[in-house]
Amino acid sequence: MKLVILDRDGTLNALPAGEEFVADPDDWQPLPGALEAVARINRLGWHVVVATNQPGLGRGLFDVATLNAVHGKLHRLLAAAGGRIDAVFYCPHAPGEGCACRKPAPGLFEQICERYGLAPEDVLVVGEQVEHLQAGAAVGAQLHWLWSSADLPAVLPPPARMHQDLSAFADHLARQQGEAVRADAAPSPSA
Repeated sequence: MKLVILDRDGTLNALPAGEEFVADPDDWQPLPGALEAVARINRLGWHVVVATNQPGLGRGLFDVATLNAVHGKLHRLLAAAGGRIDAVFYCPHAPGEGCACRKPAPGLFEQICERYGLAPEDVLVVGEQVEHLQAGAAVGAQLHWLWSSADLPAVLPPPARMHQDLSAFADHLARQQGEAVRADAAPSPSA
């Protein structure tokens, strides 16, 4: 089984202006091309799961039913684009609670690898947040950082491959598998 672990916020969707998280399904909006990229990753034979910190749950700012409604919207829009996410793993704790699952801690990634019976080094971790990559590095996964600016954070765990966005990451997978890259795609630095 081939598995990609995606971060949610900043990778699949933008955050509402001035907010730390999505607290309402109406506020969940996919990034341009993100859902189509997941569908393409699926067509290349990869399973996709999401690992996301949800501190709003721990702070009491929204409940699990609201989070499920947000993810329900994600699943519906993704299905309409021809893709799927097999599961969403989330940390419900607020910062400072000392849990093992809040990224950059590796707990969510350990749960995912155990659930799917995979060695972490065989899993691709893809995201825009450094904490997501740090959690992936802690278990020894293959790291793919999506960046949207020229500023590289000093704490980026090596050896992360860099891609402009999720579409560029899908292009990278296609090249690795000998598939045709989208005709409209600009070359990515991971080429």
